[in-house]
Amino acid sequence: MEGKDRCKNFPRIKYVRAFTQAGKSSRSPDQGADCHDVVDTHWINGHPTPIANPMSMYPPYQSTRKSWGINALGSLIVEVEAEDGTVGVGVTIGGEPGCFIVEKHLSRFLEGEDPRNVEKIWDKMFRATLNYGRKGLPIQTISAVDLALWDLLGKLRQEPVYALLGGKARDFLPVYSTTARPDIAQRLGFVGAKIPCPYGPSAGDEGFRKNVEFFKTWREKVGSEFPLSLDCYMALTVPYSIRLAKELEKYGIKWIEEFLPPDDYEGYAEVKRSLAGSSVLLTTGEHEYTRYGFRQLIALRCADILQPDITWLGGITEARRVVAMASAHDTLVIPHGSSVYSYHLQYAFPNCPVAEYINLSPNADQIVPYFGGLFPDEPLPKGGIIELPDRPGFGVTLCPDGLRRPYPRSKAESHTQAQQNARKPVPGKPFMPF
Repeated sequence: MEGKDRCKNFPRIKYVRAFTQAGKSSRSPDQGADCHDVVDTHWINGHPTPIANPMSMYPPYQSTRKSWGINALGSLIVEVEAEDGTVGVGVTIGGEPGCFIVEKHLSRFLEGEDPRNVEKIWDKMFRATLNYGRKGLPIQTISAVDLALWDLLGKLRQEPVYALLGGKARDFLPVYSTTARPDIAQRLGFVGAKIPCPYGPSAGDEGFRKNVEFFKTWREKVGSEFPLSLDCYMALTVPYSIRLAKELEKYGIKWIEEFLPPDDYEGYAEVKRSLAGSSVLLTTGEHEYTRYGFRQLIALRCADILQPDITWLGGITEARRVVAMASAHDTLVIPHGSSVYSYHLQYAFPNCPVAEYINLSPNADQIVPYFGGLFPDEPLPKGGIIELPDRPGFGVTLCPDGLRRPYPRSKAESHTQAQQNARKPVPGKPFMPF
């Protein structure tokens, strides 16, 4: 084909780079992609009200979450650069270990590749990390690479990511706030709020009573019509979750979130069965990974709402599969945090009805960027909705200040990998592949 009947040449991937944030301290951190890398006196660190978590059973770690290293890894920022100089950006947590995986392992599946081949690239990265991956850090690094690819594609095509996913499924996206101050969230126009559960089972009956009183007090402050939920951050047990949900039902709790460890699929299903007929919704998925993990949650009917983190579960490529599976089972998807990465996905799919905004101001009294200083132009909710600018990719600009590349590779190394991908053998005679 010639002339107008021929597709334009598309630049291939030239470089992959991985960065973390340097020069941070407990006095002046910038949380970046890690929403827990904050000052010691931040509400999300458990100050002054404790936050129940998997380590609450150990006295030395009960008071603050940073004491046991919730922020140990920090941010991972990935750049994928095309031959024409266009750069896509993706972020997650992962710090230096994540940088090593991206530079030393995953880069070989990108450099020299056509960036439109997101499915093939994702599959290669996933299969190549099966021996040490499947969940956790390796999938988080894959997520950052995948998000950078989608950002790059949007910029190359001069379209926002939600348009690449099929366009807008709604005119505007409502937002609720995760916060220590639901009263302020209500005044700011958010459509609901979620507060952290202060105590776990190890705090005994007194802790249980304090949890109930804590929720009751906030319900009285925001009134009976304002949706209010409880985040339990993997801290409870099956009996405790059932008892707490039933006790809070009379106070109009909207949902109880991530009350068990993420691998306890049978436990989630048991709680769901025990609360049949209850008005309390059950949610989880923040710490679940890939379509395989979410397939188990869906198949066992573990939750009413799934909450994948788009920067953790495998990026946009994997998230759209999860959303499709959930849709076939009449299950809603309300992603955890993720800011612009969630917003673009949610605008494109009908079963993602509301977005989460985690208020990361120290006292939960101001609307600040989720990713801190990483993206100075990050869109922020206003009046209970989030609007996305008409900009290509995810529509945000990376601020390079304070970024450090711990495992740099030379341009020659990238070129060698690119040549290997560009010169890969073409299959010969076709055959039945299964």
